[in-house]
Amino acid sequence: MRRVLFAVLGLAGLLIAGCSSAVAGVALPAASPDDDRELVQAYFDDLNAAAEEGPATQRDFLRRSQHPDYADELCDLGDLTLNVDPAMSTLRVDPDWVPPDAGRDAAHPRGLVYVLGVSVSIRQDGALLGEQIGSQRVVVLEDKAYGFAPCPTGQ
Repeated sequence: MRRVLFAVLGLAGLLIAGCSSAVAGVALPAASPDDDRELVQAYFDDLNAAAEEGPATQRDFLRRSQHPDYADELCDLGDLTLNVDPAMSTLRVDPDWVPPDAGRDAAHPRGLVYVLGVSVSIRQDGALLGEQIGSQRVVVLEDKAYGFAPCPTGQ
């Protein structure tokens, strides 16, 4: 009985080994929102801290945190500030997204693009002008989170 058991186990081992195959290429870690969650949260924390300092500070933050592939596509928010409350539980990878105004032949931004739900409060001189709920993209590239500066309608 023992010989039969070893024979069966040996045969099973050969069959399993015969069914495996090597995959060419370099192993890369799977995209995981958990790995980048802190970077994305810090992006929104820094954005909101800049808003508390005023429009000029937030404008500077948006310039510094603009995705490098779109650094020349900034809009001026004037004297408006934005407070963005991210729903981090909705964070997910968005591999096919390209900025909507980037044109027909636009390429996917370098880095890992995430999308999440946000609530945005728009203020002028501290007074609430409006609130909006929507989606926002944040890209993690080389261990840094980048965004896409919002443009008021009509710019």
